[in-house]
This record gives sequence, structure tokens and C-alpha cells, in this order.
Amino acid sequence: MGAGEKDKGSWFGRFRKQPKAEAGLVGGDDRYARYLNAYNNYITQNAGSVGQIESALRSLTYIIPARFKDVELASEALHSGISLLTLYHDNLLSNNPLASSNIGPPPKQTLHNRYTKFWSKSSPLYRRLALLITCIQYTELLFEMAAKRRGPRTRWRSIIGLELIKALCRLILLHLTHGRPLLTSPLPERELDFIPEEPEEKEATKSDSDRPKTPPPICHQEPISPPPGSWKMPRTGFTLPTLPSNISAYLLSRVLTPDDIKPPATLLPSLAGTAYAAEILYILRPVLYALALRHWSRHDRRSWTPWLLGFGLEYVSRELIKKTTTGFGLLEKEEMTRREWNLVWWAVRSAGYENVVAPWLRRGIEGMKGNGGLQGVGGFVGSVLEDYMWLWDGYYFSTATL
Repeated sequence: MGAGEKDKGSWFGRFRKQPKAEAGLVGGDDRYARYLNAYNNYITQNAGSVGQIESALRSLTYIIPARFKDVELASEALHSGISLLTLYHDNLLSNNPLASSNIGPPPKQTLHNRYTKFWSKSSPLYRRLALLITCIQYTELLFEMAAKRRGPRTRWRSIIGLELIKALCRLILLHLTHGRPLLTSPLPERELDFIPEEPEEKEATKSDSDRPKTPPPICHQEPISPPPGSWKMPRTGFTLPTLPSNISAYLLSRVLTPDDIKPPATLLPSLAGTAYAAEILYILRPVLYALALRHWSRHDRRSWTPWLLGFGLEYVSRELIKKTTTGFGLLEKEEMTRREWNLVWWAVRSAGYENVVAPWLRRGIEGMKGNGGLQGVGGFVGSVLEDYMWLWDGYYFSTATL
């Protein structure tokens, strides 16, 4: 065998081995895909139970003292991981029509979900930017905790960098939606107001439907007692079901309003002039507040200048939008109400917290811990408040709302 034949043989041998490696990779990918599909099917078929577990885990991370102080980075990573997993589940349930068909008839969509789903489907860039903003909001406190260990300069650079990214994304969203006000939550929210059917009930229903339907003899039939609260008509013998406790809410949930028949894009009006400038000011407020807080906190943490600047920008932008816009729709009223409630968070920020709220909370915690009769409950509440005060004292993103 010549040298050319040896080279050919060795090349052919290497070529023969390559499909095996590729087959192994494809098999691994198929295995992971099967696991992922099985997990997705479980989530869509048990959406109600999964939502309850997520709420319980998230509530637990809020009250455990281990989330703060000693192991704050690990516990905050757990909290961020749960939030990101919930975001994945929300995306899975909103994009899978079988999720609602397996559970029951879906409820009427909220105006918020109609609006955000429209823009998410009509603009892929809107969905990517909204997803990026939401992911940053879920992990920004974790990034701050990690950056703080490298020093105050790294911490403030990470804070201002994250605020700049979010502001830039929101400005692009404002352009994509043709100048419409931005919603606090740019992605659709999960809607699971109906109760899933239990597996045992499904099996019983299926087995009953498969049985031959042979009516029992009339002489052996026993009278069936009507459910409690129902009324049996004396002439026909039919039973009327019970009415819900809140009849108005029950009827309104099944009645179409003018906003329900509007195109989703028109649920929020396009801003122009002063209102458009006010919305841009509202978007840039976190960046300007973070820059002012970084500058003045070096000298005096109790300085009122950053607090007045941030609160003033948010309040003025909200008032300008209210004065220059006539005839708020339901969705716009909901967003304005949410922004009004977000103003409450200024009580635990910078000078408002350092000069007013923190001394009052410390006196209240000492009183709860010192009360003999309520020492157990008061001590627990006081310890949780102390943990939150430690969080408000040391981290900027612990009170961020935008």
C-alpha cells in the first residue's frame, strides 16, 4: 500500500468516526429537548399549583432573615432565580393555548394584557426590550450586592449603568409605541382566575363517560337532594343554581365595556407636546436621581437635594401628563394610579428615610421588642423590620420602582 493510499485510508477512517460523534451530540440534544418538553407540559397542565408554589417561595424569601445580612448574596440569588423562573412560566403559559384549555374556560383578558400582548406580537423588538427591562428589574439588587463587595465606585457605576440601560430601553419602547405612555409592567401578566380540575375528578369523569349509559330502573331511583342554597321549582322540578355573593362583579366580568371592543393599540393615547416631554422626564428620572445621589452622598447622606430632585421630577411629570391629557381611559387610569402609589416609596429613600422615617421606625421597633405581653409577635415583626431597614440603609435598588 502506497503513501497516498495510507493517507486516504487514514482520512477515510477519521471521516467514518465523525458521524458517531455527531450522532452522540444529536442524541444529547434530543434528550434535553425531551426533558424540556416534559417540564413544559407539566407546567401547562398544572398551572394553578405551580402559581401557588411560586407565590409561597417568593413570600418565604421576603420574610426569612437569612435573605439579609450574613448570606444576603446567596439568598438574593435565590430570590432572583425564582423571579426569573416565574417569568419563564408566564411566557410559557401566555404562548401556549393548551394551558387554558386544560384548565377550563379562560377569563376575559385584562386591558393590560390585551395592550402588552398586541405590542409583543406586532413588534419583536418591543418584546425583547420589555424582556430585558424585566430581567434587569429582577436581578438589579443582586448585581448591586455583588458590585458593593468591590467598593463604592464599582457599586455606583453598576447602579448608573443599569439605570441607563433601562432608560434607553424605555425610550425605544416609547418610540415603538408611537409616543404612548409606558406601562410599569411592559409584559403580559399571568391570568389564572379559574380553578384547575383535579386529576382524580378528570379520571372519574373519563371513566363515567366510557361506561355504557343504561338508566337504572325507575322503581329503584332515589330522590336527589338539591345542593344547599338552590331553589327547586314546584311545577317542573328543575333546580335553579345559587347566585354569587357579589352579583355586580359577576355581571361586570361578563359584560363588554367600550374599552373591551377597542383595538388594543388605542387603549392608550399617543402623547404630544408637553405630555410627551413629561413622559421622557419620567423615564429619565431614575438616572438623574442616581447621579445626584452619587454626588451628594459622598459628603452628606442626609442631604435633601437628591431627594427633592427625584421626587420633584416624578411628581411634576405625573402632574403635567394629567393636566395636558383629557379623557383618561381605564388602562391609563390604572397606570396613573400605580404611579401615584409609587410615590409612597420616597418615604424610604435617601433624606426622607434618613431624617424622618428611620428614627420613627427605630423607636417603634424598640417599643415592640420591649412590650412584655406581645414580646413574641412584636419581636418577630421588629426583627423583620430591622432586616428591611438594613436593606434600605445599604442598597439603592431595594426601593427602586422603575
